Amino acid sequence: MSITTKTGDKGETSLWSGERVSKDDLRVEAYGTVDELNSFLSEASHYLKSHEVKKIINEVQNNLFKVAGELASKSQKYKYPIQEEDALKITNYVYEFENRLDLKGFVIPGRTLQSAKLDICRTIARRAERRIIALDKKEPVSEPLKKYANRLSDLLFVLARFEEYIEDKIEFKKW
Repeated sequence: MSITTKTGDKGETSLWSGERVSKDDLRVEAYGTVDELNSFLSEASHYLKSHEVKKIINEVQNNLFKVAGELASKSQKYKYPIQEEDALKITNYVYEFENRLDLKGFVIPGRTLQSAKLDICRTIARRAERRIIALDKKEPVSEPLKKYANRLSDLLFVLARFEEYIEDKIEFKKW
């Protein structure tokens, strides 16, 4: 079976749940941005110094398949939705890394190559969240998925700072 179906040649695509929608549908835009984030996380992971951060990024990438699958489902419930526990787990990672870092002001992003890559991922995560919220205004999106999307940029921020911390390269904005 080929990945080329030719069914999208006229500007429509199929959702996981079977409906045909326009390729510029808010739902497609939301899961497409999640896919973009997953790709950039793949790139970032090749530069990471911390094995702990790499492990967390791998967990996030696996969860992003659940996020995208849920967003690509309209008439049927996706069989592997994001759960409240998924959002709680990354929230706890944020707290754990905040406790390890001494963040005391605005941080200039990207002081190392790997933190710069994670900062790009953070901004894509924020865009994905905006797309998800736009979709939610039109069609309901689950609360756990919205929480997960909201926490994800926070997690990527602290992981980027941790990558700088292990090289003593966190730089704070001087006023």
